[in-house]
Amino acid sequence: MTLKNRISLLVSLLFTILFGLASTLIFILYSNFRKEEFRDRLEIKALSNIKLLVNVKQVDNQLLKIIDQNSINKLYDEKTLVFDSHYRLIYSSIDDAKINWSIDDLKYLKKNKTFFKQQGDYEVYGVFYDTKDRDFYALISATDDYGKRKLLFLRYTLIISYIFFTCVCWVVTSITVKKLMSPLSSFHQKIKKINENNLDTRVESKSNNNEIDLIANEFNFMMDRIEISYQKQKEFTAHASHELRTPLSRITSQIENTIADPTTSIKGKTFLNTILTDVNQLTELINSLLILSKIDNKKHENTEVQRMDEILFSAIENLNKSFPDFVILFEMEESDNLDTALEIKGNKNLLEIALSNVLKNACVYSDNKQAIVKISTDNNTLLISILNTGNTLTESEQKNLFQPFMRGENSKGTSGFGLGLRIVQRILNLHNSSITYSVPNINTNLFQLIFHL
Repeated sequence: MTLKNRISLLVSLLFTILFGLASTLIFILYSNFRKEEFRDRLEIKALSNIKLLVNVKQVDNQLLKIIDQNSINKLYDEKTLVFDSHYRLIYSSIDDAKINWSIDDLKYLKKNKTFFKQQGDYEVYGVFYDTKDRDFYALISATDDYGKRKLLFLRYTLIISYIFFTCVCWVVTSITVKKLMSPLSSFHQKIKKINENNLDTRVESKSNNNEIDLIANEFNFMMDRIEISYQKQKEFTAHASHELRTPLSRITSQIENTIADPTTSIKGKTFLNTILTDVNQLTELINSLLILSKIDNKKHENTEVQRMDEILFSAIENLNKSFPDFVILFEMEESDNLDTALEIKGNKNLLEIALSNVLKNACVYSDNKQAIVKISTDNNTLLISILNTGNTLTESEQKNLFQPFMRGENSKGTSGFGLGLRIVQRILNLHNSSITYSVPNINTNLFQLIFHL
């Protein structure tokens, strides 16, 4: 899970949990408040009835019922019972509702003065009233329809609010976090594109010094140092290779002149030929290093549209000069957009070097001095496939095939330094293309150069 999604999830979950707890707490507190408020109303009504019976001599049972029936504080389904000190019922309201009571309830009242309990849908309040002459017990029950309707309304309001605001929170949090993290996403995309061919890439940073801008500034500073170090390394390699070519050319010329001198003995010529072979290999290595050092500089040169088939034919022609016995079987797949696909924007000299190195590799490691070269198109890409038979690479060797100075077990007995395919890969990367190696059949090597259209 990405950091952006993790932050959105955590913030949304935190809001959901806190809002849920707050809604539950509000509902519980209001429910308790309703009970206490209704209890107080029942208490007032019960004490009022007792005081009318006890303190007002003109009020009898019938008059109290009339007063109770027309009271402005009448409760829903109200039922009132009043008992004397001998637990005899001395007053009962005219309501049809019933109160389940027992002598134990009245005894409990005398001991605890009051009680409040739930009986089904009714809430019952009991009170003990003590006078100088007699004791009285009152039980009153009713339903708080008004309070319960408000409680039900509050419940639905909280549930709907919880669902609505939770959904809004998830959407708003996701959008907000995405917007806040967009500089980091842009930062990530630019970092992914950085390689040895575009070390000049920098990340934009705004003036406000937030954490992302600080990271961007430090990253740009780091890339400045890396680019300078890399450039110095390339310049050193280029200068060293260039300086070494001159003395090597003189050595090669002197050895060739000595070999051509008729006064040189046969033994001396054999010895000099061995030295000349080593010097030529060293020259080839220096030329490869010089090519590698110059590839990066080519990226700033203006590139033109090149015909890959013409470059391929030129590379084959140059290869035949060095390996006249090598046979190349050429195939071209018919396609409607082949002419367009063959037009690649790039540097002609570098592309020819890349094709020449792959063809030379197929020639050197072929067991029958033969290779098949095929041009085709596939999903908006131009494919140049080069297939030859011979010893193949192991899986571990394939992973490091394009690393510098890498040579497999099949290279024993052949000259080389393991830089040819590395040069090919660097050139293709410069042209936003790639090269792959596979073993389609036993003792079969297949290289594919992939050019994206």
